[in-house]
Parts: sequence; structure tokens; C-alpha cells
Amino acid sequence: MEHYFYKKVVKARNKKADINLSTIYCFYLLSQMDKIQPAIPNHFPIFETLKQNLLKRFFLILLLFPMVVFSQSEYAKGEQFFKRGEYEKAKEIFLAIYQKKPKDLGVIEYLGDIDGHAKKWDGAFGYYEKLVELKPSEANYHYKYGGALAMKAKESSKFKALGMIDDVEDAFKKAIELNPKHIEARWALVELYLQLPGIIGGSERKAQKYADELMVLSTVDGYLSKGHIAEYFKRYKEAEKYYKKAVETGGSKTTYKKLADLYKNKMKQPEKAKAVLDEYTEKSKT
Repeated sequence: MEHYFYKKVVKARNKKADINLSTIYCFYLLSQMDKIQPAIPNHFPIFETLKQNLLKRFFLILLLFPMVVFSQSEYAKGEQFFKRGEYEKAKEIFLAIYQKKPKDLGVIEYLGDIDGHAKKWDGAFGYYEKLVELKPSEANYHYKYGGALAMKAKESSKFKALGMIDDVEDAFKKAIELNPKHIEARWALVELYLQLPGIIGGSERKAQKYADELMVLSTVDGYLSKGHIAEYFKRYKEAEKYYKKAVETGGSKTTYKKLADLYKNKMKQPEKAKAVLDEYTEKSKT
């Protein structure tokens, strides 16, 4: 019995167990101390140390448990506000948590997303930059950082924006490097190369490269991105072909809407746009 108990207490001291399991075991050991101590020989020096450590742990848990529960419940409340689109309420909650836990990645990301929804690009950029610093191995943080920086550049002077372009491009490419299946970062690069003037790196060839990669990862995204490129360069018949393939392949609301918008706004064929939307409406009923 002594040998068995010795193995259990050593394991309990060394294992970084889940807080709930280790807490239950801690309470159990404390409750059994008085029963076990008479059976333990005097040469068992670990006993008194263990008893003191268990008492310290017990009181530490009593002090911290309400704080942990409070933080978790507040975080969940902030998430609910965010999902309902009540961003200001969500921000108030996450800012309060952030004051106590300034390195909580989830809280920082929510704050960045909230500022992004409000088009407060300086704020969003600051939060995403901190995410990249805290966890540089996360692809999505680089993607969001690049997106916020791109929007910040768009609202800056042309001279200042020029100094940001390389960082924007590098952020999206880093996201792809870390996650080779990152679809959104490829879409961002397609758009970046379309919008940039050729003299500072804009290129249809570069945009097509990432559209080809999208085609491999997601056929629907591939067709949509190729249609988008053709539409940007006013090759509307080519864009129509790709958007129709996207509708046939995916059949989502997005694919139907892209084709309808092309007919209505670029090809000036409102009757075709209406027919496309009517088709989607009928399809969504079944």
C-alpha cells in the first residue's frame, strides 16, 4: 500500500494535468491525509512537503476559480454579441478582458475584427500586428494583418501607400507559406495585383497565377477568380463563361449573384440578370 501511494503522489506532483482532474485529486488527498499519515513510516520525507503543497494548491484554486469562471462567461457573452452584430457591446466586453489578459489571442483577434467591421483600419492593424508578434506561425493572423494594412494603405496618401505595398504582399504570401491551402490569401493577392499599377507590381499574369492555384484548391473559387479577372479587364463574354461554370459547379448564392451582376451592370442585359436570380430563387425552394 505504501509503495502504491508513493507512486500516486509522485505522479500527481509531476503531471501537469487538467485543472478539474488535478483539483479533484487534490481534494481527495487532503481528505485522506489523517487516515494515511499513521500508516506512513518516519522515513517518508515527501509527506509533509506534499501536504503543504496540497494546502497551498487548495487555497490558490479557491482564489482563482471565480476569476476563471468570470473570464470564461464574459468571453462567451462577448462572442454572442459579436455573432449578433452588436459590435460595440462586444468591444466593451473584450476590452475589459484585454486589460487583464493583454496576450489573449482570441480577445485580440475579436478586437481587430470589430475594428475591421467598423472600418477603423488603424485599430484593426494594431491588433493584428500584435497577433503576428505573439504567434507568427498562425497563417490567418498574417492574412488579417495584410488585409488591414492594405485598407490602411488605400486610405493613405499615394506616397505613403507605396511604402506599405511590399509589406501587404509579404503578409499574404506568408499566410500561404504557413498554410498552403489558404484560399482567402490567394483571393487577396488576385485583387492586389489587379488594383496595383503595373509600375509598382500590378500584373494580370500574377493575378492569373493565384487564380490557377485557386482552381486546384477549390474549383468554384478558381472559376470565380478567373471570371473576376476577365470582368476587371472588360472581357465580359469571357467573364460570363467562367461565372456560368461557377454556377454549374457550386450553385451557391454568390455564384448566381456574380453572374446576375455581370448581366445587369456590365453587359446591360437586365432580363438575363432577372432570369438568373429567378433560377436561384426556384432552386433554393427545393
